Amino acid sequence: MKKRALAVTKSKESAAQRQLCEALCAIGEPADMRHFLLDLCTPAELEAMADRWRVVPLLLAGVPYREIHERTAVSVTTIGRVARCLERGAGGYRLAAARLGHHHATH
Repeated sequence: MKKRALAVTKSKESAAQRQLCEALCAIGEPADMRHFLLDLCTPAELEAMADRWRVVPLLLAGVPYREIHERTAVSVTTIGRVARCLERGAGGYRLAAARLGHHHATH
């Protein structure tokens, strides 16, 4: 992540993040969300997010890291990071997975 100018306060960052969340929630259709994400993210950022999301259902189903790597080509390091978020994160992955009906999405 790049460093921000000292003039940017935590409250301004929080407001910007809240506004981004509101924009994301305002988009109701997957095709519209894709267009927004294509504008918002670089191709590498979008690929990284897709990779992380792709491993969530597999981790929730208890698939071993190495097998997830073999199936998806996502790095074991990334798989481990996602697993840590599932265990100790804010709960966003589990919430989204549960809403999409992925098995074992709640603990």
